[in-house]
Order: sequence, then structure tokens, then C-alpha cells
Amino acid sequence: MAERDEREARSEFERLLESGPLEAGDSLRYRRDGISPRVLKRLARGQYAVQDELDLHHADVRQAESMLRRFLAEARDAGSACVRIIHGKGLHADGAPALKNMVDRLLRRRADVLAFHSAPPAQGGTGAVLVLLRPA
Repeated sequence: MAERDEREARSEFERLLESGPLEAGDSLRYRRDGISPRVLKRLARGQYAVQDELDLHHADVRQAESMLRRFLAEARDAGSACVRIIHGKGLHADGAPALKNMVDRLLRRRADVLAFHSAPPAQGGTGAVLVLLRPA
């Protein structure tokens, strides 16, 4: 299982390198193999109850990565199934939005993340992402 997760993460990483960085208005979306496309659609519509939230505004990339790793571990341990991460839209960034791209990369590499999608407009739109976590 660990080898499969490693292969999937490496494949996703290579795909990301080829596609270039995300831009301010781009949506984040990802689902692991075995997760139904319907789950991703429901997530995109905000049909899962958000049980916890992390706001990364005003953090630099290094701080934000540390905060995100800690938050996801604590949320999983607490039994949260769906969380929201606010990374900002990156409208004021010089070039690609750093926090948004870091969040995307980190979530794709974590074995405890089943799927994620940019939040619906009422929940932050492309400045936030809803994440489904694997049960502890």
C-alpha cells in the first residue's frame, strides 16, 4: 500500500511539473483512485459538512506548510472527515500564488487525503479548498 501511495504521489508530482504552477483563478481538484467522481462533485458543491478550518492568510510558505501539516494530522486524529483550508486567491502575488500552489502539492502527496476541491463561491471559491480525509 505504501508503495502504491508513493507511485501515485510521484505520478501526480510529475504531472504537476509538466503542467506548470496554478494561477490565481484556477480551481484545485483531486481525487485518489478508488474515490468516486460523484464524491468530487459533491465536494465541489459544498455538500459535505466542514468540521474544522485553517486560515493561512498572512503566513509565509514555510510557516503555512508547517501549520497545514500539523492541522491535517490533528484533524485526522480528531476524526474530522471534511476540513476547509483558506489559502487566499493569490491576487496580490507577484507571479504564481505561492500558498495556493504549496497547498495543492502538499495535499496531493498525503496518504490521508482522499479528495479535495476548491470551495464553492459562498465558502471562499478559489481562495479556499475543501478536503476529505481518510478516517483515522
